[in-house]
Amino acid sequence: MQQVKAVFFDFDGILVDTEWAIYQAWLKCFLLENQPLPLEIYTRCIGSDFATWSPKKHLEELTGKTFDWETLDAQRQKEIVADLSEEGVMPGVRELLDLLRDRGIPMAVVSSSSHFWVDGWLNKLGIFSYFDHVVCRGDAPRIKPAPDLWIEAAKRFSLESALCLAIEDSHNGVISAKEAGLQVWAVPNRVTQCLDFAQADRVFSSLTEVISIPLGDA
Repeated sequence: MQQVKAVFFDFDGILVDTEWAIYQAWLKCFLLENQPLPLEIYTRCIGSDFATWSPKKHLEELTGKTFDWETLDAQRQKEIVADLSEEGVMPGVRELLDLLRDRGIPMAVVSSSSHFWVDGWLNKLGIFSYFDHVVCRGDAPRIKPAPDLWIEAAKRFSLESALCLAIEDSHNGVISAKEAGLQVWAVPNRVTQCLDFAQADRVFSSLTEVISIPLGDA
């Protein structure tokens, strides 16, 4: 693998453990209808949007019912925000960001989520200033699993994609970054650890483990 000139972080599940709270909120919605929502099914939408796989459509198919999703979405969002009220960064995040900054390696966040969600969290956690760019939904024609967001990020640094490293927690994220031509490291979390990361160049248990790897040896 080539020398890394920039590092691009996915957001949800990599910098903050938002994925678990989001899954728990969806699981509650399903259980109220006496329906299961195993992680192996739910994770189809991780790192993308409901165009890839929709829990809403899945619940409607399971129950044969229609739902007032506008009301339920607002209620679920309140539950997620409340659940995450005391959430900090994932283990190893601050140490890795400090290390990369000290080495002069530029960084970006590349996420299929909205700027409202991502920028808000980055500011709340006090880590926004680490990143030269934040590339989110709306900054490129398509979100993950399409490669567009990664390609846009590389363009902003005027770098070839092969010189950029993506750090991802989802299958959709990994395949999109590989399609964009990036080097890809996967760091699964408790929601995504059941996924197949065979396409990633390396797989780590946490960002704390990543800290010990010289990026020149990526």
